[in-house]
Amino acid sequence: MEFADVVRARRMVRSYDHDRPIPRESLDELLRLAVRAPSAGHTQGWRFLVLDDITSRTAFWSATSDGAGDSWLARLKTAPVLVVVFSDKDAYLDRYAEQDKGWTDRDELRWPIPYWHVDAGMAAMILLLATVDTGLAACFFGVPGERWPALRAAFAVPERLMPVGVISVGYPAPDRRSPSLRRGRRPLDEVVAYGSFG
Repeated sequence: MEFADVVRARRMVRSYDHDRPIPRESLDELLRLAVRAPSAGHTQGWRFLVLDDITSRTAFWSATSDGAGDSWLARLKTAPVLVVVFSDKDAYLDRYAEQDKGWTDRDELRWPIPYWHVDAGMAAMILLLATVDTGLAACFFGVPGERWPALRAAFAVPERLMPVGVISVGYPAPDRRSPSLRRGRRPLDEVVAYGSFG
């Protein structure tokens, strides 16, 4: 599949064939691609927690939801794999205090935006695109902030790691399109400016 076709085919899938597990070798290959993402100072401050067995996935859903949920959540729970993507701010502060970067401190105020989150997002995007390219399906979703302590406790997540999002991975099953897709894509002239916004 050509890259343009992968991007065109990219849509979030929320229903999976729970009877078709994803081999670890396949997951490792997807993650090898994800870690090729660019990162500020080649810091590579992302971390991935792969939950590919029923025990760990059940623990994830127990930690991050109250059990009630809706059809969206019920469908998402059919995914045989969850990849929690974390960013590591300390890795960036440490890296840019190294001699080749020229800063002598770890002052977070030097950063106009938190590139640790940006870089983790780029790695997540590569993982999403790679799943489509291999014939799998995926969905990116977040963990509510009030559930972060339970997530940390359930999986011994170090405090320095921030959960940027979760990617569900699996073979697609018949799915319902998100109602949000009714909005359609915004035309380029609404989101692109050449030379100036003025």
